[in-house]
Amino acid sequence: MKPFDLGIMVGRFQTFHIGHAYMIEKAVAVCEHVGVFVGSSQESGTAKNPFTYEQRETYLRRAFGDKIKIYPLPDIGVGNNSKWGDYVLQNVRERFGKSPDLLVSGKEERRISWFDSVVGVSVAELYVPKIIDISASEMRAWLIDGNFGQWKRYSPETLWDAYGEMRAAVLASKDNLETQSL
Repeated sequence: MKPFDLGIMVGRFQTFHIGHAYMIEKAVAVCEHVGVFVGSSQESGTAKNPFTYEQRETYLRRAFGDKIKIYPLPDIGVGNNSKWGDYVLQNVRERFGKSPDLLVSGKEERRISWFDSVVGVSVAELYVPKIIDISASEMRAWLIDGNFGQWKRYSPETLWDAYGEMRAAVLASKDNLETQSL
């Protein structure tokens, strides 16, 4: 029996790296069920969001199999605020039939404030400190530069054979600066 029934995590995973994997591992350790919501799921082919939702889902699935449930979460253009929190909760309830017990977060600012305006919902927050100094932007830069060694150092081993595919996607979209993602 784990301390929480349903934990959720929201992220773009552009590109999925070992820092993300570490956070998901922590969620799996303390939650019976983990929902990973892939933000900006409607966007791909841009410098900031090169991968499709389906690619990101595949990369997450390769790393975690059936330990997590993965769902798209398109942007709604409101930023990180209570309106966004209402939207996230609506998506969680549609997928799981209930509200989450835990929000897993790795950002420095409190994400649990997303849910401050929601009456009758109590969601705990597990803040996972950044112990691995890596960002998705750095990962994309290494893909563009063809720096397989650095990229591999911060990528889950389950993705190493996807390097060529991932690099091709990032190279194809690196000059497209148009984005609707917040």
